[in-house]
Amino acid sequence: MKNFEERLKGGHPNSLGNTVEVVEEVLQEPSLFDELFNCYFSDDELVRLRVSNAMKRVCKERKDLLVPYIDRFLTDIADIDQASTQWTISQLFGMLEKEMTKEQIELAKQIAKENLAHHNDWIVLNVNIQLLGKWSKKDPELQEWLIPHLERLSSETRKSISKTATKTLAQIAIKG
Repeated sequence: MKNFEERLKGGHPNSLGNTVEVVEEVLQEPSLFDELFNCYFSDDELVRLRVSNAMKRVCKERKDLLVPYIDRFLTDIADIDQASTQWTISQLFGMLEKEMTKEQIELAKQIAKENLAHHNDWIVLNVNIQLLGKWSKKDPELQEWLIPHLERLSSETRKSISKTATKTLAQIAIKG
């Protein structure tokens, strides 16, 4: 055991701390992935933030390590009430789409829709707009659900959200 949880604690909340080193260790010794994954269940919000960052880094290098955990991302991790976790799982769903079953994608859509409809964090909103916008190009029912949400968010006072919503609406109109 490498005690990843302890190593991901502390420091400035905007810093990566030891995240990069932990990721390098997991990539060198994939059997350590489970220990890293279980850091999601830490009581420390900063640890959960850093494990989210670590998951994206591992996924970019070794998607195969995350594939056996897709169902847990869809259930256990999706239930964690923390913005960084919510935006990360949506990013991971986008990265792992080709490795996901149709059922897993449908559940991921439900999670992303719930986050888009009810979350207020600007990154969560932007990431889910992008993910659902991409998926709606092949899913008319999703597109129908998404358009009113994009229209609502296109007048959001936070410019990054309104820009992303407006851009996605335009892309749907062109491709839809």
